[in-house]
Amino acid sequence: MSVDPELRNLDIEIPAQPEVLVKLSVLMAEDEIDLLAVSALVEGDMALAAAVLKAVNSSLYGLRGRVQTVHQALTYLGMREVSAIAFEMSLRAAFPPAAELGPVWDRAAKRGLMMGRMGQMLGIDPWASHSAGLFEECGKAVLYRHAPQHYPAMLRAAASDGELAGLEHSAFGVSHDALGAALCESWGLAPAAVASVRHHILVQACGDMPDALQRRGVAAISGFAHALMALPEGELEARVKQLCQQAQIDEAAALRAARRVQEQLENAAANG
Repeated sequence: MSVDPELRNLDIEIPAQPEVLVKLSVLMAEDEIDLLAVSALVEGDMALAAAVLKAVNSSLYGLRGRVQTVHQALTYLGMREVSAIAFEMSLRAAFPPAAELGPVWDRAAKRGLMMGRMGQMLGIDPWASHSAGLFEECGKAVLYRHAPQHYPAMLRAAASDGELAGLEHSAFGVSHDALGAALCESWGLAPAAVASVRHHILVQACGDMPDALQRRGVAAISGFAHALMALPEGELEARVKQLCQQAQIDEAAALRAARRVQEQLENAAANG
């Protein structure tokens, strides 16, 4: 998919989707997904397969026993979570390694997992939810690669993503939310994931969804994940209620899903 011409005029490069992910996206779109074809595709890229297995065996997933093949990972975790790990590893590889981006990628892995599982529990496109979580902050990596001498200072100076977006606009004429959405479109993510990435700063800052946001389910799940990861513990219920009213999601079901996912990750960390 093409990138917004206005962004091209800013001379900020959006990395192309790796060929292995193009093929993986095609397989993921099939009505009946071929596990053997997916495992063969990932295993055909040695670096990607090694990265996937390293991630699967981390404490984040809380698996008992060591997974030694991609096919085993697919069996234990399922297609969505393993495919999302492949997307995550390829996204990281598209940018130069940098200590300043380490927290961005760590949050992406956790947030993507949380959003995918909540999406599955709530019947809201779990693949779009997972990928939206992975790509939510990827615009920061785009700007880091564009201005490695200046952007790290912005990351350190900003107390919130909203404040960071203001600094980005002043320096580059665009902020990481717009760049992240452009990368999502370029890599062929679902429109609901693109919309969630584009509007996540406002949704997370105050729990309000702009009128322009039509696909609201995934964006609401992004707000749930943010509440779990960044807000004081007592604010979860109020934020879930606020977002559910705007996205027409059952509030009780959403709160159960959020707490269940939180419990799963806490148990995984404890067992890890």
